[in-house]
Amino acid sequence: MYNFGLHVASYDAPEVQGFVRREPLNFAAAEKASGFVGRSGYDGEPGPESWGLQVFPRFLEGSGFDSGPSSLSLWQDIESLMAFSYAGVHAEALKNARNWNTKNVWPPLVLWWIEAGQRPDWKSAASKLEWLHDHGPGPEAFTFKQPYGVNGEPVEIDRTRVKALVEANAPGQSDLLAQLKDIPI
Repeated sequence: MYNFGLHVASYDAPEVQGFVRREPLNFAAAEKASGFVGRSGYDGEPGPESWGLQVFPRFLEGSGFDSGPSSLSLWQDIESLMAFSYAGVHAEALKNARNWNTKNVWPPLVLWWIEAGQRPDWKSAASKLEWLHDHGPGPEAFTFKQPYGVNGEPVEIDRTRVKALVEANAPGQSDLLAQLKDIPI
């Protein structure tokens, strides 16, 4: 999974500090989530190794920014990623994202399958997002709304499994959710 957006102001501006303060909690929640495999870090920052040189999609051009909020992670399946994304700590951040991020014409995220044991790099991830924008969802690059399976066929997300994963993840996020109460938006 790769996501990319633009903030309403620079990373160190007061307008986006709610995002900045939540970022470590979101990373911690992902690491505790069922189905999480790993995530790329960022060059020159503490944390996991960067999966190659960080590259941004063409949508950054003309924005006035050198970079944009983005993440690159691996998950065992769509349901695991969906359970993390739309519940708990990350769901709280999504609820408030309009305060920190611009509204964009490109998709906010892209999903695709890779072979077990492989990992994507930033360049291929940015290319997948551009491909999705240009061609729409397909086996090459897709979204939660129009998912494709490993074999390239459209699939239905198992919502019952997503709910079960949300419940399984909840106890591991309770301490992180408690911390959110003290972080202003």
